[in-house]
Parts: sequence; structure tokens; C-alpha cells
Amino acid sequence: MLPVMISTMTLFMLIGIPVAIAIGLASLIGISGFTSLPMVLFPQQAFVALDKFPLAAIPFFILAGNLMAAGGISRRLVELVECCVHSIRGGILLTCVFTALIFGAVSGSSVATTLAIGAVLIPAMVKRGYPIGFAAALQATSAELSVLIPPSIPMIIYGLSANVSVGDLFLAGIGPGILVAVALSVFVLIYTRYKGFVEVRAEKRPPFFPALKGASLALLMPIIVLGGIYGGVFTPTEASVIAVGYSLAVSLIYRELSMSQFGEVIRKSAISSAIVMFIISMAGVFSFVLTRAGVPAAIGAWIVETFTSPISFLIAVNIFLFIMGMFVETSASIVVLGPILAPVAVHYGIDPIHFGMVMIFNLAMGMITPPLGVNLFAACAVANIGIEKMIPYLVPLVGVIIFCLGLVTFIPSISLFLVR
Repeated sequence: MLPVMISTMTLFMLIGIPVAIAIGLASLIGISGFTSLPMVLFPQQAFVALDKFPLAAIPFFILAGNLMAAGGISRRLVELVECCVHSIRGGILLTCVFTALIFGAVSGSSVATTLAIGAVLIPAMVKRGYPIGFAAALQATSAELSVLIPPSIPMIIYGLSANVSVGDLFLAGIGPGILVAVALSVFVLIYTRYKGFVEVRAEKRPPFFPALKGASLALLMPIIVLGGIYGGVFTPTEASVIAVGYSLAVSLIYRELSMSQFGEVIRKSAISSAIVMFIISMAGVFSFVLTRAGVPAAIGAWIVETFTSPISFLIAVNIFLFIMGMFVETSASIVVLGPILAPVAVHYGIDPIHFGMVMIFNLAMGMITPPLGVNLFAACAVANIGIEKMIPYLVPLVGVIIFCLGLVTFIPSISLFLVR
């Protein structure tokens, strides 16, 4: 059953059928060809997969990110960070990394970060003398921080799929997120000197205090959202609504959000949310069919027999998830694989929160690796270039991310020190 469903899903995706529809068709084949279950279970399970209150946070965080982009919040964050690192050669590159980190602390979406921050920073990096392919590759890679730093949409999905605390996952993401930001910053400063890139420095440092004043309301946003969650004031789902309300209020204060722009923000957010929810619903049906057939238990038993230690298990899972992330959308992979792999990780004595970070980290790399690479295509759209111009610069950046993944995988305290 499993080989047929996997091969069918893969074939559908290879011929250009969208991921969600490919998963849904494979689920239909599984129900009709390998079980005696009535077909009415297909729409029922699709609804059950979405009938979870924490999932309401996803459309609200997407809307908050789009409001930040349209309301001038992201631009003010860029200006403030650039003031802080202006005196450093390569400061515009550090601005790219750390603005993505701050923006990700509210939006939770790497694609939204790529589009919102990239529209400002990719032209700025090119203007400073950096190749457009390098600028686009760095922006796409930095945007992955939005998945690692809380609040993160994949963390919410994993928490529901593996039945672990979303709040603890948010805490666990802070360490890996900061690690990646620091590693990327150190690497780009060394790499640009090694490659001999000549930066055209800005003649005058932008005034710091006006930039701080302009971005002060924007900086309060992640403090309110994350502080409220960890302080027990509201849940992650309620925090998403707070984020939307605050983004809208700040956008109105900045007076950069017109009614026509607001309508476009709502339209874009609705489309993005519908795509994510459709993927989750189809992946939920897929997971239900496999569970009813006993596939997760069989895979778990095989893994336990094959890999005799936690280290060998983690190495195998890292390789498998990295390949999976290159071809299957992150949300779908988490919904299908989370309930299968998380219990096996617990069997090996691996903390489910730590394993969740390893899983999310791995699958998030699929956003910056072809052929799926949604961040790459978003950066290409902003920079108006083909993906082939990004590849030479992308390879070493992916290497940095893989190095950080190894540290997160085998040093659990990076993820768990705040949780504990």
C-alpha cells in the first residue's frame, strides 16, 4: 500500500500536479484500492485535519506579515538595523540577516519574509556592489529564519501533529534561530572578502535616533507577541490575532496603508492561507489512511530494528528529511511524517521538542533547495532573475545551514536550554 501511494504521489508531482492535489489523489487511491472504508471518509477526514483551534493562528500570522510589508513596518526595521551596522564593511549583508530574524519573529512565514524584506534589501545590496545572484541567494536563505524563530507556522503544525506543546516549541526555536543568524553573518563577512567583492559604501551614516524612533512601534511587536505567549497572557493562537491588530494599528499610524492596499493584503493573505490549509487537509487524509493501515507502526518497528542507537537514527532521519524537503512542501511533510517519526524518536530517548526542531530545521531547508525551493522562486521574482544565477552563491550558504543543523541535532541543549 505505502509504495503504491508514495510512487503515485511522486508521479503526480513530477508531471506538474500541485502537491496538495497529488497527496489527495494518492489518498483516494489508498482508500479505494487497499481498504474497505467508505469514500465519505475522504471529505470527513479532510475536515477533521483542519478542525483544530491552533490552526487558526496560521492565517492570522500570514495576514500580520503582509500588513507589516504593506504598512511600512518592514522598511523601518531595515533602516534601523542598517544604522546599527553601517560602520561594518558588509553591513548591508548583516542588515539582510538580522532584519529577516526580526521580521520572522512576527510573520512566521519564510515566503512572506522573502517578499517583504527582499523588495527593500535585494536592490540595496545590488546598489552597494554585490552580485544580484548573491543578494537574492542571501535573502532567500536568511528568510529561513522565519521558520526557526518563533512564532513559526511549521512549529504550530508539528505541535498539533506530534501532540507536543506549541509554546515549548516556540521557546526551543530561539536558540537555533540565533545560531543560524550568527553563523550566516560570520560566513558572509568572510566569504565576501574571500571573493573580493568591492562594496560601494554609503557616504553618510543614516541618523540613528530618527531611525529608532521610526521603528520603535515595529520593535514592540515581537516583544508583545512573544512576551504575551511566554508570560501566559495569551495562547499562540490568540497571539496571532494580537499581531494582526497591532500590525494594522501601526500601519495606520505610519499612514502608509491605503484602502486599496488593504484590500490587496486581504486577498494575498486569503490565497496564501487557503493554499496552506488545503495542503494540511489533504496531508491529514493521507496520514489517516496510512495510520488505519498500520503503516506508522510497521515503519516504527523497522526503524527500531534497523538503527540500534539514537545517533544512527538521527543521521538517517536527517538524510531522509533533507531529501523529502527538496520535493514535498514543509507543512505536508510534517503532517504526514510527524506522527510516524516522533514516537520512534521518543523510543530512542530523544526529547520530542528537540526532535521537532530537527525535523522542522531539515524540512525548512527544502525552501532553499531546488526543485521545490519556494524561497528561491520568491527571491527570483523580487530580483527578476533566473534561479541559475543564484545557484553558485547558494551552495555555500546551504552548507552553513547544514553545519548549523548538525549542531542542533547532536547538541540538544541548543534547543532545550530555554525549555528546561
